[in-house]
Amino acid sequence: MARPYEESNSAVKTRRQQEDQRRMEFRRAIEHRCELRRLQQEINDYPELDAVNYWQAAPAASRQNVQQAR
Repeated sequence: MARPYEESNSAVKTRRQQEDQRRMEFRRAIEHRCELRRLQQEINDYPELDAVNYWQAAPAASRQNVQQAR
């Protein structure tokens, strides 16, 4: 008689773990988005950094184009 209770208890436990996992993924996504927005605000406080970021990103993009051409 204890067997059906254990099976249903296991199913409930599994479902709760899956719900917790989904909640944590959602929370991490929200935290990541908030962090990106905060960093973007900080960067916008210093417009001169846009030129630095452009020059740093340009060589990386050209390296990718060279690798794709091979």
